[in-house]
Amino acid sequence: MNIEKRVTELVEEKIAEIARPDLFLVDVKLHSNGKLIILVDGDKGVGIAECAQISRYVGFKLEEENVIETAYNLEVSSPGIDFPLASLRQYAKNVGRQLAIKMADGTKKEVTLSGISEDSIIVEEKVKEKGKKAEVIEAVIPINKITETKVIISFK
Repeated sequence: MNIEKRVTELVEEKIAEIARPDLFLVDVKLHSNGKLIILVDGDKGVGIAECAQISRYVGFKLEEENVIETAYNLEVSSPGIDFPLASLRQYAKNVGRQLAIKMADGTKKEVTLSGISEDSIIVEEKVKEKGKKAEVIEAVIPINKITETKVIISFK
């Protein structure tokens, strides 16, 4: 059985048991060094208590089922600010924030996220033409044209 697939199932079971429908799984990765990382987020954030509950449940089940035969370290957390956005739910909780977007064609954009739709994001982008004042235009960017999106943190 694929370890990451089984861990995904276990996390989703525990999220359903916690009864917080705003929680969702972002990513599961088992690295070659034995580190098993589970990233969980929530529409209203995720706390350490939820991460601990998921960690205990998944750890217990993995040991009980002997899914991973070698030594491993289990880490459950929310994605850090340096972690790219991975789902539309993460975009939704960042409406109004500045984003750095890498496009599939290699271009990069700094935009303000103003909304989301089923398969795209709506952004406001400052465009400056030579000799003219910068103007803000609204653009729709399909999710499948984006390779990476990170939230820009401003300390102004």
